Amino acid sequence: MDRHSDVRLTPGARRILDAASTLFYRRGINAVGVDLIAAESGVTKRTLYDRFGSKDALVAEYLAERHRQWWAKWEQRLENAPPPRALTVFDSYQADAPLTERGCAFLNAAAELPDTHPGYEIVRHHKQQIRERLTRLIAEDGAAGDPARLAEHVFLLLEGAVAHRGLDGSAERLTRARALAEKLLATR
Repeated sequence: MDRHSDVRLTPGARRILDAASTLFYRRGINAVGVDLIAAESGVTKRTLYDRFGSKDALVAEYLAERHRQWWAKWEQRLENAPPPRALTVFDSYQADAPLTERGCAFLNAAAELPDTHPGYEIVRHHKQQIRERLTRLIAEDGAAGDPARLAEHVFLLLEGAVAHRGLDGSAERLTRARALAEKLLATR
């Protein structure tokens, strides 16, 4: 998944990825063509293809980059968080409101991409990483019950709240989902 994470992007490639990221999230992956991405990033289509090879590869890099950025922010929140640290996943979505105004970029991408698309595997990986990290956090913080089962409940509360944020633009469900997760994690 992180095949490009060690590769520094050229300034042109960075402009392409930044423009594509904004367009893919705001308008949808299938609604955005390479002509628009090239125009918005100020490069030629040839440069776009030279840097990324295809639109599919650019979509995959958009998702991989979004994962890396989101994950880094979550890790920062976890550094000094008190137990139950699993609740920081809700705080991450709450704090990054402009990045989630249309809901979850990964769920949006999954709805548009066939399961054979290289970006689809990144979506799956991202969601699996969140569930696994929640399970570890819950186990480390000593919540009563099965950590994997609790993590799945927390994950489903999160996913539902973030999906609805994309539908109605309100963070209210995210706040309520966090409160429900807090009750689940406090049960002894």
